[in-house]
Amino acid sequence: MQKETCLYGLRAILEAIEANTSIDKVFLQKGLRGELFSQLEHRIRKNGINCSYVPIEKLNRLTPNNHQGAVAHISPISFYELDALVTAVKETKEHPLFLILDQLSDVRNFGAIIRTAECTGVDGIIIQKSGSAPINGDTIKTSAGAVFNIPICKVDHIKDAIFYFQASEIQVIAATEKTENTLYNIDFQTPTAIVMGSEGKGVSSSVLKLVDAKAKLPMFGTIASLNVSVACGAFLYEVVRQRHSSSL
Repeated sequence: MQKETCLYGLRAILEAIEANTSIDKVFLQKGLRGELFSQLEHRIRKNGINCSYVPIEKLNRLTPNNHQGAVAHISPISFYELDALVTAVKETKEHPLFLILDQLSDVRNFGAIIRTAECTGVDGIIIQKSGSAPINGDTIKTSAGAVFNIPICKVDHIKDAIFYFQASEIQVIAATEKTENTLYNIDFQTPTAIVMGSEGKGVSSSVLKLVDAKAKLPMFGTIASLNVSVACGAFLYEVVRQRHSSSL
């Protein structure tokens, strides 16, 4: 199993970005200045890479080496291009199934979702470059290694992915409590992309305006919502139930 790779040093990280290395997140030292540091900041913003400004003590904990005020986490996997993935899947599968994660930030939830997605035949997972949980050691462990078996795409904006799916005749369904419609009223026996939201806010309101339909899980207890990985599992297995029943 691959481990998360840590890259340190201003120039090393800058060159890695310019070489199109898959970088999950960069940690920069608060208050640092200089021409090379400014160049790195510019490239990070231009490429939409997750970035946090942290005290030097945090960087010292991340690596014992001379980090020069910058440490990056390199993804242990290679990411797919959305258009290439969708085209390839549609050529081989009549009813593709994709998962869109809207600003999901917890790595363990991410890993659990990847594991369930792999078990239910999801053809690809789409995340946003900024604001999404990284693929690190915890993600890999929680996914039970499934992260290496399912295509994952990074996009600049979730909205772009939704527009692309809709243009590709793939319906986009948002899992949200902000509807009276339950998932049992959705026809999943058609090409589908399901949007799951973040742990605290759910699917963002701007995304909800774009989807083809909204659906929720019926809730009968006093707690208003489920953990996102549990809710995602319920949605994916309803897809499995509908598609399996139709094939009998």
